[in-house]
Amino acid sequence: MMKVDKKLKRAFQIEIVETLNNIVEVNAENEQEALLKAQDMYHNEEVILYPDDFIDTKFNIFKYD
Repeated sequence: MMKVDKKLKRAFQIEIVETLNNIVEVNAENEQEALLKAQDMYHNEEVILYPDDFIDTKFNIFKYD
């Protein structure tokens, strides 16, 4: 009798996370204001991250059935 290798295949969702990094300088009265200013600059596209700002890629199992 012929041996049949029937492995059950499951569906996996893999999360791919790329990290980009850039340091910007802002003038503010305190750390919270500085963070808010940097976030506003980013959301208003005054700060744009480019491929040259790449630091790392991680692969995580996000979900599986």
